[in-house]
Amino acid sequence: MYLGGESAGLVGTSVHLVALPALSVLELDATAGQTALLASLAHLPTFLLALPAGGIVDRYAKRALLVGTDLAGAVVVAVVPVAALTGVLSMPVLYAVALILGAVTVLHQAAAIAIVPELVQPALLHRANARVGAAFGAADTAGTYLGTAVVAAVGAAKAFWLDALKYLVSAWCAARIPEPGRPAAAAGEGRPRRRLAGEIGEGVAYTARTPLVRDLVLALTLTGVGVGVSGALFAYYLLTALEAGPTGLGIVMGVSGAGALVGALAAPRIVARFGPGPTLLAGFATCPVAGVPLLFARPGPGWLAVLAAAGGLQLAAAAVAGTTQRSVRQQICPPPLQARAQQTSTWLVSGSKPFAAMAGGAVATAYGARTALAVGTLVLVLPVVVLWRSPVSRLTAMPVPAPSPGDCALARGDRPPAAATEADPRT
Repeated sequence: MYLGGESAGLVGTSVHLVALPALSVLELDATAGQTALLASLAHLPTFLLALPAGGIVDRYAKRALLVGTDLAGAVVVAVVPVAALTGVLSMPVLYAVALILGAVTVLHQAAAIAIVPELVQPALLHRANARVGAAFGAADTAGTYLGTAVVAAVGAAKAFWLDALKYLVSAWCAARIPEPGRPAAAAGEGRPRRRLAGEIGEGVAYTARTPLVRDLVLALTLTGVGVGVSGALFAYYLLTALEAGPTGLGIVMGVSGAGALVGALAAPRIVARFGPGPTLLAGFATCPVAGVPLLFARPGPGWLAVLAAAGGLQLAAAAVAGTTQRSVRQQICPPPLQARAQQTSTWLVSGSKPFAAMAGGAVATAYGARTALAVGTLVLVLPVVVLWRSPVSRLTAMPVPAPSPGDCALARGDRPPAAATEADPRT
């Protein structure tokens, strides 16, 4: 039920990822600056709420949070077709929807990621994350193509009704996830509950003081900046300079989603053969290389096919690296810190995107969208440098699982566990 619910929700997300830029650019005549602002507002809640979300998820039942946020998402996306029917749809309405939906998504994703280690055994964690990534890749592809078809058939605004329906399906599935049975200590029970700020500080301190995790999060943060700059203008550039239209945009995004599916399925076998360190390094290095064709593309079906293939390769590499780094961090992290450590990473990675998107919009306004895309691609080279110089590149096997909840010196910042020290040959 977990995979079914999350996949349904992602189908809905993929629908509005096609419908939202098509609606703003083609129907509301949004400029490059407005498009970048829309992308920035969608990511801004991550910067504001990711850290508190980690503390909330570590305190409360994750299943209830999944259901509640899905229901809230259904209400929020329904605002778009209602506004269109009543004649009040405008860019400010889309700004508000993007901002509120972003806030709901932050809390939902925090719970969705943190619940996985509670549903599977530690030895199966990487395989489970790979299957989750594969399901999400399939849902992303299906949702993108479905969204493209719906936008072409009934218009971008009405496509949001389908988005709302998918959120309701996701809520129904989440309500049927078995409540994870955890030891009281793992849930943080039997110990005094401290102020939320103090618990957030534990997650930040853990990330800062654990070398392996720190380097991974730094690389991810730089990736978030690069993706924030280029991602804010990707759809705009395809729809305007490359004249791809909603169908062309949907094709590129759909093939990219298929790449994510292939990458996620292949990740465990790739890691087993080459080790997590080389796999992560190669995955991060592929992302800027696959972004180069967009800088030279011209209108036409041939270039559209090239961009689709490049997008598929880029997301395949991102899926391999993403499932691997997440599994490494989850194996190391003590159970009481899972959500807070994850949300510290999310805060740094996704929280940087709104500012990167605004910077990309400023560069595009001053020098053109292609220049902004080139800047974003160059930034994606920096994570490769970080990992090359890091113990991460020398990981030859997945780290051992985190110590038992009773051994939480790490949470206090006293010392990292053996699996995270530079003395361990696997780091």
